[in-house]
Amino acid sequence: MDLLCSENERECRAYADQVILKDDRVLEGLLRTEERYTPSTSYFRTVQKEITSEMRDIVADWMLEVCVEQTQQEEVFLLATNYLDRFLSVCSVPKTCLQLLGTACLLLASKLRQSQNTLLSADMLVQYTDNSITHDQLLDFEWLVLTKLKWELSAVTAHDFLPHLLERLPLVACDLHAVRRHAHTYIALCARDYKFCRYLPSMIAASSIAAALNGLGWTTKSGFSLSQLLDSLQAITSTERDYLQVCLDQIEGMLSAVAPVSDAAGACGVTTSGSNPATSNRPSADHATASSSSPSADKMHEAGKAGTPTDVWDIHF
Repeated sequence: MDLLCSENERECRAYADQVILKDDRVLEGLLRTEERYTPSTSYFRTVQKEITSEMRDIVADWMLEVCVEQTQQEEVFLLATNYLDRFLSVCSVPKTCLQLLGTACLLLASKLRQSQNTLLSADMLVQYTDNSITHDQLLDFEWLVLTKLKWELSAVTAHDFLPHLLERLPLVACDLHAVRRHAHTYIALCARDYKFCRYLPSMIAASSIAAALNGLGWTTKSGFSLSQLLDSLQAITSTERDYLQVCLDQIEGMLSAVAPVSDAAGACGVTTSGSNPATSNRPSADHATASSSSPSADKMHEAGKAGTPTDVWDIHF
């Protein structure tokens, strides 16, 4: 009898280890380590000379689209944007190289977190840039990113905190799967927006969980108020309550101001639920660039279309 195996057609992931989730030492280690991988929040004023936060956000949009179309795990996009911001914090980049940088970050993040049969290959990413970069340029820039990040790629992201926070919250009669899906969506949307770089990953994860529970109506049905929920998250993460409240307000403001995210985002862990559809806060590349007539905006319009020329030697060391 022939046995057929189709494991190579789908991604198999391990179950969460309850021993690790319940061990406070693991969470404490994440909280101690997260600042080490947090980018500078002022690099557009102190390091970058040509690019702006709007340009960075448009490239982040493109990176998310690539992850969605190639069904990458949700960690890939978060890691890639972390590499992007950390590199921009230490190295000046001309606007013609910004998409090349984002492509190199995607390549590295996929190698670190994606399974072998669904990796983002260099040739595939070159095609996503409409062949505006070459294979050799991408590999050279990958090496440059590794050097500038000092090979420290296992960054702590907001996604790493989700299971630990959910394990410690008194969530009774709650659809944890829906909460995770919404929280993943909100975290991904935060990674697209530069203004959330000022928050630590634990703060974004905690605020995303609060936004998910509040949006799903759990705080009303359980009798556990939003204020009590924030107090619990404060106790778990040792984060100032005011910071959590401000981050939560910005997430909810972002969600209420824009249209729902496409259902296709579910392929990257950016999923929605009918009771509280997630939303995207970033306008399209056409809209973002049409609002400005500056040469920089015109260049980033080309980057949004994956047609930006690149030159690795233009990097200022």
